[in-house]
Amino acid sequence: MEKYQVLLYYHFVPIDDHELFAEEHLQFCNDLGLKGRILVSHNGINGTVSGTVEQTNAYMEMMHNDSRFHDMVFKIDEHDGHTFKKMHVRPREELVTLRLENPVDPNKLTGEYLKPNEFYEAMQDENTVILDTRNDYEYDVGHFRGAIRPDIHSFRELPQWVQENREKLDGKRILTYCTGGIRCEKFTGFLINEGFDDVAQLEGGIVTYGKDPEVQGKLWDGLCYVFDNRLTVPINNTEHVIVGKDHFDGTPCERYVNCADPVCNKQILCSEENEHKYMRGCTDACRRSPNNLYLKEHELTEEEVAERLEAIEKTNKQNV
Repeated sequence: MEKYQVLLYYHFVPIDDHELFAEEHLQFCNDLGLKGRILVSHNGINGTVSGTVEQTNAYMEMMHNDSRFHDMVFKIDEHDGHTFKKMHVRPREELVTLRLENPVDPNKLTGEYLKPNEFYEAMQDENTVILDTRNDYEYDVGHFRGAIRPDIHSFRELPQWVQENREKLDGKRILTYCTGGIRCEKFTGFLINEGFDDVAQLEGGIVTYGKDPEVQGKLWDGLCYVFDNRLTVPINNTEHVIVGKDHFDGTPCERYVNCADPVCNKQILCSEENEHKYMRGCTDACRRSPNNLYLKEHELTEEEVAERLEAIEKTNKQNV
């Protein structure tokens, strides 16, 4: 059986005519047989790709032979196949979207880098706050123990959250983390510009932390959300604590599904049993939507849908 690898990487470096670069890079990836999602801007590249060991090794060699990316770090996961269905390389104005009035250049301003063992020690200092820079649905399936969960659904909402919650951060050493490290590169620079003077970031992100032979993912609870077909990956190699809760009944759950109403498409944690019970609709409106994909997939009749909706109403009344 052929072995596959998943590569996660980013690099901040000037790229002239990034739109042309994206076009040519897509062709190169397709020629190799890779699948994945790569963003390219005038100041760098950010990607996740999957392919056979031979294909991914050829990609890394090609990138390292380019002087712009000679020292780019690749985080490598073994897998049993592709984790993407297609290959996309898209030009963007920002690699990670913050939309700041005064843009931050991570090559000029960013927080202190902490190795996994340093981050592990720092988390246990009483004068620190651990700030998760990811989105709410990423946090909900897994996070560092004691980390703050900003109530945000996209990264660009985080600066406003900070401005509205300064009292949680003032006077503290701020530890930030994200999946692979790229969001913290920009966000810690923003924090410094906001007047916070003791700001650090987990070098290499959660993925690197989980692979470190010394800390072995300790103090991480749950799973780590990733943006490919795997959806989640394990991090803590010493214990597994489930923190995710089923959207419908609050029971422990680590299984993500998308709401069946394509207009909503919200990602929710949901058991297989509740997926069928609630017809994969995260709300009553989504369950009743004429566009509900679950109803079409299972070819439910109007009578069957009505019966399930009635059963849900009875359950809800019993739980009141």
